[in-house]
Amino acid sequence: MQGERNSGFDVLYHNMKHGQISTKELAEFVRERAAIEENYSKSMSKLSKMASGSSQLGTFAPMWDIFRISSDKLALCHLELARKLNDLIRDISKYGDEQVKVHRKTKEEVTGTLEVVQMMQVASGQLHKAKECYYNRCLEQERLRKEAAAQKDVEKADNKARKAAESFSSSVEKFNRVGEEFERKMNESAQKFQNIEECHLRQMKVLIKSYSHSIENTHVQIGQVHEEFKQNVENTGTDTLVRRFAEQKGTGRERPGTDMEHIIFQSNMGVSHNGCIMELGVLEKVGILNLKG
Repeated sequence: MQGERNSGFDVLYHNMKHGQISTKELAEFVRERAAIEENYSKSMSKLSKMASGSSQLGTFAPMWDIFRISSDKLALCHLELARKLNDLIRDISKYGDEQVKVHRKTKEEVTGTLEVVQMMQVASGQLHKAKECYYNRCLEQERLRKEAAAQKDVEKADNKARKAAESFSSSVEKFNRVGEEFERKMNESAQKFQNIEECHLRQMKVLIKSYSHSIENTHVQIGQVHEEFKQNVENTGTDTLVRRFAEQKGTGRERPGTDMEHIIFQSNMGVSHNGCIMELGVLEKVGILNLKG
């Protein structure tokens, strides 16, 4: 737990603060997705208007209503998704505000740990210096003895070595004492940080699940709209389009006057254009042509 330079506390604290960054970035991501959905909805509305403004002439005209209705429904689907995502952004922002409060409270609670971490760093530095000093004094003491130096110099080296040993022993004692407090405080703070992080991850997953659920529901709705579009196209047969055209464009059901009798048509044939033959029976029924007589 101690680690290099006792920096574990700093790592855990900044990791907690990084949670706020993740929350803000999630809000920005969802906001961007909501903007995309809003723009898509506007684009589908433009397509709907385009379909409404398409030519109403000819037998194909009713098909534009199918395009218009489908485009309107798709526009609503994407607009509804944008609304749900905006609601989600508010939930994320609310969580972000609560997160800041929790972090402020935690910062106050772990102040004691930060202090003992700093004490531990000081004690560790002092211990290292005392150890080096003691080691060097012992080497000096051993060198003088091997060289048969003057007794005065040997005694002087012995005194320095003894003082270094006392200082080293004192540093070890202080380090151990601070280390016990450091371990206790770090255990408490590490547990706090872990609880906060686990809570943060659970909440983020809840928010992401809401995001996923909203998109999934919208995709289901979009699929239903496409299926409806396909069915409407299939159900609108060629004969239906021709009949609707005849009903809308019919000019009457009365037989033409005697001045038209010199025009002869075969009763079972229609007018051929580009290889396509339209049965006169349908047109005759609704009054565009009434040539029997």
